[in-house]
Amino acid sequence: MEFIGSIFSSFAEQSGFAYFQDFRQLIMIIIACVLLYLGIVKRFEPMLLVGIAFGMLLTNLPGSGVYHPELWYASGSADVDWGAVLHDGGLLDILYLGVKLGIYPSLIFMGVGAMTDFGPMMANPKSMLLGAAAQFGVYVAMLLAIALGFSGPEAAAIGIIGGADGPTAIWLTKNLAPHLLGAIAVAAYSYMALIPLIQPPIMMALTTEKERQVKMEQLRPVSQAEKIIFPIVITIITCLVLPSVASLLGCLMLGNLFKECGVVDRLSDTAQNAMMDIVTIFLGISVGGTATYDQFLSLETLKIIVLGLLAFCFATVGGLLIGKVMYALSGGKINPLIGSAGVSAVPMAARVSQVVGQKCNPSNFLLMHAMGPNVAGVIGSAVAAGFLLAVFG
Repeated sequence: MEFIGSIFSSFAEQSGFAYFQDFRQLIMIIIACVLLYLGIVKRFEPMLLVGIAFGMLLTNLPGSGVYHPELWYASGSADVDWGAVLHDGGLLDILYLGVKLGIYPSLIFMGVGAMTDFGPMMANPKSMLLGAAAQFGVYVAMLLAIALGFSGPEAAAIGIIGGADGPTAIWLTKNLAPHLLGAIAVAAYSYMALIPLIQPPIMMALTTEKERQVKMEQLRPVSQAEKIIFPIVITIITCLVLPSVASLLGCLMLGNLFKECGVVDRLSDTAQNAMMDIVTIFLGISVGGTATYDQFLSLETLKIIVLGLLAFCFATVGGLLIGKVMYALSGGKINPLIGSAGVSAVPMAARVSQVVGQKCNPSNFLLMHAMGPNVAGVIGSAVAAGFLLAVFG
């Protein structure tokens, strides 16, 4: 009996219940389950939110040993002991290497590039101004974050939420403020899923009935040669101006070149499907793993959530205001609603422009016109991230 008792005693000491150190661990487990509900039942960006939520669940289960934040932050985020990570790290520590080294966000961008048609933007180059204007939210949120006491690098990482581009937010945050990665990733993807709720009230408030009813002319056809040359030229120009964004924007344009050149269909298909799915799994679970209870449950996280919402709102405002300027300068030929699509959430933001426009004028078809600023926003958010990294990195 004594032997059996010692077995049960030893088992109890090794169980997760014995490792409960803080009630916040239980709160994080509940939050992870709520996020799983939102991803699975409500379909809020499920492709990444389900993985992020499950990674959050794993890392906060007592005694799991899958993630060790002290390996990453003990001596400062810039001086990681890679040997210790490889020798003593758990599963999520190893997977997090892909985030820390910038591999996953860049590969995600390659898949995005392979699925993106830049034709609408090339057919109407003015739409690039709308993509640039939507980055207004990034800088407003960054300035507000500094006013609330965040450091420059932390504020820049928070501000990039306004770019409405999850991989870009992760890429910049892992460079500037890795301790905020979990909160910023959850905020970015949650608000991206809420774009159909966030944007329409702002669009209705800032535009008139007459402006929303404007029907735009059909876009000109874009030749295949233009589509092939575009990613090459953009890569050269952008990376010469901002070398820091080469990995992110270069992969985006390489994926697009796979799609448009017509001679590597297998590579294009792999980038869009198999590779994209695999990297999405690794990215989600490893980012979620950084959301430990001591980092996530803090006043900073609440501030990040509020600032993230403001960043999205101001990004929408920036695009709409420039859209109204273009409406006036064009003599009423440009519908300002397409300005709201300047945020990088492809193609959700463009669909919102289409839905709002069609409610005001059932014969209105703005989707392809909105796709121009929408894909311009992808480039714009990457450029904004590269600029902030150059300034604060």
